[in-house]
Amino acid sequence: MKRLAYTSIFDGNLFMLSDANGDILPSAELPTGLFNDDMRYLSRWNLTVDGQQLHALSVDDLQYFESRFFLVPGEPTHYVDANLTIIRQRSVSGGVFLEHLTVLNHQNVPVEIAIRLDIGTDFADITELGDVRKLGKIHTEVEDGTLRLIYRRERMRREAVVSSSTAGVVDTHGMTFTVRIAAHGAWETTVKAVFWTRSTEGRDIREAASVYDAPGVVELGQVLDEWLASAPILTCDSAALAQAYRRSLIDLEALRFIGNARGELVPAAGLPWLMNLFGRDSIITCLQALPFTPQIVPGVLHALADLQGTRFNDFGEEEPGKILQEFRYSERAGFEDIAACPYYGGADTTPLFVVLLDEYHRWTGDDESAREMEFHARRALDWIDAYGDLMGDGFLWYARRNERLGRPNQCWKDSADGVSYRDGRLPTGPRATCELQGYAYDAKRRGARLARDVWGDPDLAERLERSADALRRRFNDEFWIAERGYFALGMDADGGLIDACASNMGHLLWSGIVEEDKAGQVVGHLMGPRLFSGWGIRSLAEGEGRYSPVGYHNGSVWPFDNSLIALGMRRYGFDDESACLAGAMIDAASFFEGRLPGSFAGYDRSLTKYPVQYPAACSPQSWSAGAVLMLLRTLLGLQPKGDRLIVRPHLPAGIGRIELLDIPGRWGLIDAFGLGHDG
Repeated sequence: MKRLAYTSIFDGNLFMLSDANGDILPSAELPTGLFNDDMRYLSRWNLTVDGQQLHALSVDDLQYFESRFFLVPGEPTHYVDANLTIIRQRSVSGGVFLEHLTVLNHQNVPVEIAIRLDIGTDFADITELGDVRKLGKIHTEVEDGTLRLIYRRERMRREAVVSSSTAGVVDTHGMTFTVRIAAHGAWETTVKAVFWTRSTEGRDIREAASVYDAPGVVELGQVLDEWLASAPILTCDSAALAQAYRRSLIDLEALRFIGNARGELVPAAGLPWLMNLFGRDSIITCLQALPFTPQIVPGVLHALADLQGTRFNDFGEEEPGKILQEFRYSERAGFEDIAACPYYGGADTTPLFVVLLDEYHRWTGDDESAREMEFHARRALDWIDAYGDLMGDGFLWYARRNERLGRPNQCWKDSADGVSYRDGRLPTGPRATCELQGYAYDAKRRGARLARDVWGDPDLAERLERSADALRRRFNDEFWIAERGYFALGMDADGGLIDACASNMGHLLWSGIVEEDKAGQVVGHLMGPRLFSGWGIRSLAEGEGRYSPVGYHNGSVWPFDNSLIALGMRRYGFDDESACLAGAMIDAASFFEGRLPGSFAGYDRSLTKYPVQYPAACSPQSWSAGAVLMLLRTLLGLQPKGDRLIVRPHLPAGIGRIELLDIPGRWGLIDAFGLGHDG
């Protein structure tokens, strides 16, 4: 399976994307560079020996934050009898990038060579890579063997400081080391880049580390070991599942960064485009990972509660009680060139916040957290009816208030054409997508449970239950397209149905809003040939007006989407269909080395030997890593019920035996076992 040739190392929202040789060079295909807090601090990092480019013999991904390249100079056809080997070992952590260079001389005589590292920057924002137009000033300084790359815009200053442990000639475009290496000898140096975000007083507001000895690398390894050790132990016959499980746990840890004032960690949404806090993504990731790593949840709840809307603000689409969708740290966000600091343009984040709080309490029994979040959960529930019901009809709607920079679609399919009629037309004005109604219903049911069992407010519980029941009845009456046997994608401002057949209705099964007599037809569509590709359920059915197998929200397969659908099908008793879908997604993961990307193309499985990579998809992406965990939960039928954990395994043929040991929760640690149909 051919892939775009690049390598990555990352630690939270500090990451480097380079080509297969470890170089950062201009690329039309990939956002190569070293990025921190949404800004590209290094746009050129090119190593040559005597003017020759280097070519990789092999690349070792040592850890997510560390890699090693073995290279030789010259063209690939000249690999044989190479006289030099260059080893680049690099890492990122604690606001610092380190690259240790080793040059080995394989000859019987000394050699003199010139090692050149070209260094440059454009300080591009991650959101402007296609058309970089800086409004500030870039300049470089050389001082005491150190290269400083500096960007200023008004009172903001960002800076990359590059130095080496070995003396060389430093100029404004890089470093040159002219060295003599003894016969069969070696030469080494360590190049360090530190990244600063300066306040008006000149202080780094992130307090970046400034020492040479790979700060945090050892600690990162220890943190990863502890994270993996805290997760349930999986043993199974399926090599694909075992690989995907471990890869997903590692990626979830790797994507976490300090995301609130308490210093708690939250998951970034995905590399490279979404390395920040995204409300929808972080909530769903927590829901997926909760049975395995419940410690991921409190930081997200606190971060979102701290930033919960308190006022009306058209630019950021903020409203009282609303949960944010996006918080970027970039220059463009800070200067309001884009709406992202913070941005509240998501109609689903607020009900999902309540869903997460309740699910966390169901699994952990953490009364203290449920009470701590009571104020914020009540405000979120109030928002659903006070501000989410734009049309006054009891449904949850959205309409952007920032006409210049706001997103026209504010559901998970948030691209401009992500919501369409069956014939391909796009709705205008307010719209209410179907899955939003499911989330609102679920939030009210769960809010009622919390009100009755934890907050001691039975009156609120009764009001929420009545409201949820009314919403369920009206939704099933008004969104159902009887002649086609599925729920409409949405409703438009005129009350007409946005009648496309889409994966969104699978979320309705997960939320429980679907009446029993309609569930079978919904599952039939989801697992029918128009939506199910054989690798997963497409976001839009084949044959719809805007369908394309490589359409971002119009035909590609999204693993997170599929994980919610699979769990929803089990909720309604469609165990075989759920197991089939979970098995297909695990098969797909094996072709991505266990790492499900944000999405992949929706081509039918009969046409391809492997799932086709979607060019712009994030990888890793937090809710795709979480999807594997939710699929495993689905296969084992894990469901909390009071102080017990229900285990009801239903595995597809070919997956063999599964054992999951030490599942955490209010019951302590318990084990779950399952055997495939052919076992």
